[in-house]
Amino acid sequence: MELARHSTNDDVLSADKETLYMLGGVALVVFGTGLILSNPAVRRYLGQFGLGSLAQAALPDVDRYLKLRAM
Repeated sequence: MELARHSTNDDVLSADKETLYMLGGVALVVFGTGLILSNPAVRRYLGQFGLGSLAQAALPDVDRYLKLRAM
């Protein structure tokens, strides 16, 4: 009985730790994107290129990545 209780608690702690790592990674991605977009040269380039065009150009690559990852 005691052994079963410890394994369940370890599973919960493991899931909590994985969630913390995932949220930390998302926070780093958002922070990195903010740093990149705060650069004046990048802002000028995106202004010339257009953000909508950039999103349309990136969608096929993202779709291909998700298909590869699902394999």
